[in-house]
Amino acid sequence: MWFRPEREAPPTAGMPLGMADLGGEVRAPLTALAAQWLGVEETQLECSGTAAFTVALTALSGHARNRREVIIPAFTCPLVPLAIRRAGLEPRLVDLRPGHFDMDPERLAAACGEQTLAIVPTHLGGRTADVTTASAIAAATGAYVIEDAAQALGATLDGRAAGTHGDVGFYSLAAGKGLSIFEGGLLVARDDAVRDSIRRTGRRIAGWHPGWELRRTVELAGYTALYRPRGLALAYGNPLRRALRRGDLLGAAGEYFDVNFPLHRVGRWRRAVGARAFHRLAPFIASTTAQARARLPALTSIPGVHAFSDDGGTWPYLMLLMPDEATRDAVLQRLWASRHGVSRMFVHALPDYPYLGTMAGGDDVPNARDFARRTLTVTNSPWLDDASFEHVCAVIEATVVARPGQNQPGAMNGWSSAVA
Repeated sequence: MWFRPEREAPPTAGMPLGMADLGGEVRAPLTALAAQWLGVEETQLECSGTAAFTVALTALSGHARNRREVIIPAFTCPLVPLAIRRAGLEPRLVDLRPGHFDMDPERLAAACGEQTLAIVPTHLGGRTADVTTASAIAAATGAYVIEDAAQALGATLDGRAAGTHGDVGFYSLAAGKGLSIFEGGLLVARDDAVRDSIRRTGRRIAGWHPGWELRRTVELAGYTALYRPRGLALAYGNPLRRALRRGDLLGAAGEYFDVNFPLHRVGRWRRAVGARAFHRLAPFIASTTAQARARLPALTSIPGVHAFSDDGGTWPYLMLLMPDEATRDAVLQRLWASRHGVSRMFVHALPDYPYLGTMAGGDDVPNARDFARRTLTVTNSPWLDDASFEHVCAVIEATVVARPGQNQPGAMNGWSSAVA
């Protein structure tokens, strides 16, 4: 009997690739297609969103050599401060607005000064950040604005593409993103001089590394084969459940990173795969947006649960803020190990990752820590059917109403029995 794995929903709504994407005619380069879609003159392709951010920082630091600090929200991907350090700069953390992922404007203004090279407003989970306020604060101190749109390719803000409002913007083409070449990143820049500097910096620091590109080529082929409802258990679900049984939350969330991430050029074949798939991206985003808007009311109707929404964002997942940490943890104990695409964005606020060490501003970020403790995500993948989504809603509502263990912090330690 052939082994047939169970269907599994991914944690994010990535656009699947098909056999037609792997070979055939390429009508225009990926960078040109992306530039036209985003409404910019040019895009630059790097080997990851993190690499794109590193290239941008390295280029900008050459324009303001006396400025060494980069201001970021205290809750974001741990790769962000690692990229800052890889560029020879220092991260400075700013606390969030209460109950939100965006930086607190007053704290942001107070954190800026003569040492500030750039402010990084972050469009998290397809939801858009307040770039206008960040830009005004940056202008007052002579800093750049770098939009982190890694999770927001296709989102719009005030009628323009998210990522194109600041001086620089970057997007991720990693596994599970709307458009994926397994690992990749796009860069855009508003000013001609900055764009030229970024182009030259990319050529200088991202050389040709055949070993890394061969690895990414194999991984992209595997991703094409396994990013399917019955293939995801092998590539994602089973490793997730093994990590949870060990009580390894960072492993379950895929958050073991270090500063020695790859910097290399993307090969011709992976560029071509992205270009062939690109024409399906806008319809895919429209379809998942319609699904998210249809499902959002079921979540917002649950007492005490806040589901984040805006007019122009994309919807890789539905981002929820739970009433308290114990309720969030109780939901995850029932659903994270299931096959329903319920997960966490990031396990900790940035100061609480041991491998990141001490960062300026990290000693006073209560809102970021609260946000990390109360958030969870529900996939917006089309592979989570209506019946499964209703089950997820029912579990969340029942848990919120019962609020089990609300006075028992640390309930996440019981993973072995919960997922066995």
